[in-house]
Amino acid sequence: MAPVDVLVVGAGPTGLTLACDLARRGVAVRIVDRAPEFPRGSRGKGLSPRSLEVFDDLAVVDRILASGATHMPHRKYRGAEVVDEIDPEAGRVPTPDVPYPVGLMIPQWRVEQILRERLDDLGVAVERDAELRGFHQHADGVTATVGGTEIRARYLVGCDGGRSAVRKALGLGLRGRTPDVQLMAVGDVEVDGLGRDAWHQWFTADGAIMLCPLPGADAFQVQASHELDRDGSPLEPTLERFQRTFDRVAGIPTVRLRNLSWRSTYRVNVRMVDQLRVGRVFLAGDAAHVHPIAGGLGMNSGIQDAYNLGWKLGLVLAGTAGAELLDTYEEERLPIASWLLDITSERLDAVLAAIRETGGGVDAVASPELTQLMLRYPWSRLSRHAPGRTVGPVPGDRAPDAPLRDGVTGASTRLFDLFRGPHFTLLGLGERCAGVLGEVATDTVRSYLVGPGGFLDDGAVADAYGTDALVLVRPDGHVGLVADPTQAGAVADYLRCL
Repeated sequence: MAPVDVLVVGAGPTGLTLACDLARRGVAVRIVDRAPEFPRGSRGKGLSPRSLEVFDDLAVVDRILASGATHMPHRKYRGAEVVDEIDPEAGRVPTPDVPYPVGLMIPQWRVEQILRERLDDLGVAVERDAELRGFHQHADGVTATVGGTEIRARYLVGCDGGRSAVRKALGLGLRGRTPDVQLMAVGDVEVDGLGRDAWHQWFTADGAIMLCPLPGADAFQVQASHELDRDGSPLEPTLERFQRTFDRVAGIPTVRLRNLSWRSTYRVNVRMVDQLRVGRVFLAGDAAHVHPIAGGLGMNSGIQDAYNLGWKLGLVLAGTAGAELLDTYEEERLPIASWLLDITSERLDAVLAAIRETGGGVDAVASPELTQLMLRYPWSRLSRHAPGRTVGPVPGDRAPDAPLRDGVTGASTRLFDLFRGPHFTLLGLGERCAGVLGEVATDTVRSYLVGPGGFLDDGAVADAYGTDALVLVRPDGHVGLVADPTQAGAVADYLRCL
């Protein structure tokens, strides 16, 4: 079989996001997974606002939103008595610059299903029951053994989870610690006697149990203290043991659990690799960093890893950027992984403190950082700074959204509509930019004037970005360069130096 450009190992949200991004760029990609069947367990169950923006760019956000739920209240009990109820995201509404202000409750299996459907649309299918058995690198690529077949690829990306075969083959360890925090039993069950209008939570000195309805399914995700044997060792989760925990902690005889369709055990780990790349092999998602589930950033951070890496691989493989661009994946994402371990550990501590008090619950995890909208790369070599500019985003920041009108047709659109796709976007903000946008003409850049003769702004763009500037937005929605309208050469130089 002919060599491929990229072999993606692991078909969870990280690998699927990467494969979709590469496929829409015309990259020859294969994605393999050792599982013989696609998983149906909920596992992760929430998408951050920033992940929704990624899925907007990948043209799947409408399907994602239709499959999830927002503003699910957290209902805390003492026995059958409700002692508190809170919507941690109450009051958050869409604004011109942030169209998706709240997270989405959605089971991970549904996210994966939608991404597989998008990948099918792009002509790529996940190869199941295809276990990576080894690989070796050579001057122009990687040769991997998958099942009984050899696959030659120019690059390989390990998105194969916390027990990553790719990471182990590279000889990289997950450095960090395993805190002395109680194991958690997790599963998907159906529940009689509870409504699907809230995330139900019980915390007592004898243990804890939470039941969260999963949108688009009959099941609830159950998270509970482990039942213990006579020696105090945790027992494997079963339906009977989940029911026993519920009866002991909640004590409501009319609530019965049934049809356990998936189960797992979760242990808190705070670990990461010290490099994300070895030659032509990269790591992303849980293969590179594992951390407390507080805030639900595991699935989301893997999605962000993939989104950062995809456009860089695409440009290098197309020959429009030098191979050194790939070094910026580790440069940008490794500090984020370190921050991730810190913030999730901090938020876990906040939750553990909160549940000791009546009315406390997992809503204590809430923090603006968990939206991922504030993640930025100011230290990156790809962030070219504009001295003295005090308005709007600076290089490395997320590029905000804003509504626009087409100056010719009058049709409504958004900046995110202009950004959508594998290209860079150059915004000319104001009349002084009109004469210079044409000077930056490449296959990888689309230029738009915001002002007379171009797209009309009702003030939202000016509020978000300021005026009288050239703003170059990277394919992953981060600002790369801000320049004076007279500095079209700075934009051309930026692109030439990728």
